[in-house]
Amino acid sequence: MEIQLWRELLTPYELAVKEITVKIKHLISEHRQNGLYSPIENVKGRIKTISSILDKTQKKKIPMDKIEEEIEDIAGIRIICQFVEDIEKVVALLKSRSDMEVKSEKNYILNMKESGYRSYHLIVYYEVETLKGAKILQVEIQIRTLAMNFWATIEHSLQYKYKKNIPTHIRKRLSKSADAIIVLDNEMSSIRNEIMDAQNSFQIQANVVADVLSSIQSLYKVANKREIMKIQDEFYRIYELNDLAQLKHFQKQLDIILEGYNVQNVIDKTE
Repeated sequence: MEIQLWRELLTPYELAVKEITVKIKHLISEHRQNGLYSPIENVKGRIKTISSILDKTQKKKIPMDKIEEEIEDIAGIRIICQFVEDIEKVVALLKSRSDMEVKSEKNYILNMKESGYRSYHLIVYYEVETLKGAKILQVEIQIRTLAMNFWATIEHSLQYKYKKNIPTHIRKRLSKSADAIIVLDNEMSSIRNEIMDAQNSFQIQANVVADVLSSIQSLYKVANKREIMKIQDEFYRIYELNDLAQLKHFQKQLDIILEGYNVQNVIDKTE
């Protein structure tokens, strides 16, 4: 296949990866902005390299004109979660979306591979708009915990180094490491509620602080400098107390002050 034809083939997949990645990141933001725990920690995307595609066509004897039909992971999305329990929630979120359709799924968490690999895989159909019109592509979405991802990344590097013929003594160590990853994920799950509470409190406080700072910035346009400095000093005092309840109360008082100035401004303009 000519280089230019490869570019034409891969460009829509690059678009799909960009769009899906942006949408997943928006999901994370929506959860956090609303003071909710996000089951998604982060997301990354990639396009399979031409050399990897060629390796797969040779290994599986795939004709060049069947590449898009038979290779499901030209476009890949990797979603990372903190806890094993989050994976099920993310799968449900993806299945409920109207912009993608699940073709197949493989649960390598309940059915761990012999190597120790654990992850949840979805193959979805996703539509992109190109100069030549709409095109439906296959995209692989991998969902795993931070711990699973660490193991999988190391294993992938070793597979690449040893051309998929990892020495027996290293395979044994990888297997032991995979067992340790399971223990780690289970331990994290056992204190999941405490971790979530801490993270939610942090995110709520961050949202309140952002709102307070935005209100103070708005006051610069309508209030005198002395009053603003007094408000800022009070904000810093309350912030140092690390008391979320007091911070929320201060936020409400600030909203009332700002609303009063806005009302007065409307009255002044009408007189």
